[in-house]
Amino acid sequence: MILTIDSSSLVATVAIVDENVVIAEYTVNLKKTHSQTLLCMIDEIFKMTNLDKKSIKAIAVTNGPGSFTGLRIGAATAKGLALALDVPVIGVSTIETMAYNYNHCNKIICPIMDARRNQVYTGLFKCENESLETIVEPCAIAIEELISKIMKMGEEVVFLGDGVQVFDKFIDDNLTIKHYYAKQQLNRQRAATLGSIAWEKFSKKEVETGDTFVPQYLRLSQAERERMENDKNNGK
Repeated sequence: MILTIDSSSLVATVAIVDENVVIAEYTVNLKKTHSQTLLCMIDEIFKMTNLDKKSIKAIAVTNGPGSFTGLRIGAATAKGLALALDVPVIGVSTIETMAYNYNHCNKIICPIMDARRNQVYTGLFKCENESLETIVEPCAIAIEELISKIMKMGEEVVFLGDGVQVFDKFIDDNLTIKHYYAKQQLNRQRAATLGSIAWEKFSKKEVETGDTFVPQYLRLSQAERERMENDKNNGK
């Protein structure tokens, strides 16, 4: 079995999966800090299933992009458990995991996470035989640039993620191609979906140790950007 963790956004979600079945999934989408909820959720999911943590063969966690604090909490949790249980870590792109919610879709799949400053964390995918084909790698770009890319492709697209609530009006006003928005059960991160990808990676031995795993932030944090701006203004 694999324990999966995603705390890359407002959503906190954990699951226990085996190769064929989602054994348990616990998802909360509330404004609570993941440091308060994540370990409690993991403990609760093991209590409810009466499973021993020692039966876990790997820890899978989204490695970014997303909230800097959320990614750090998820990474620290995954690393700590992996080291304690002596199992590997499987890092999976947050954007790829979200897109995989729609691995049956015949449209362009476009996850968007609000990255502030009129930017989104995003990527573009197509489904080929229930497998994802990456068209645009996960990145942080302006929403205007994303819409321009989609316009040039000229194909119908489905959007999902917390960026929809922020940018849906802009999308409707500027994207003339037919587009759709995911239903609520598929429009956020799900640890069960992460588990599907994690099993593929586990079977191919695409794993790493708790010591070596690090998140992929894609851009500097706000604090780092502000420090660099201050240094620039002060002539450093």
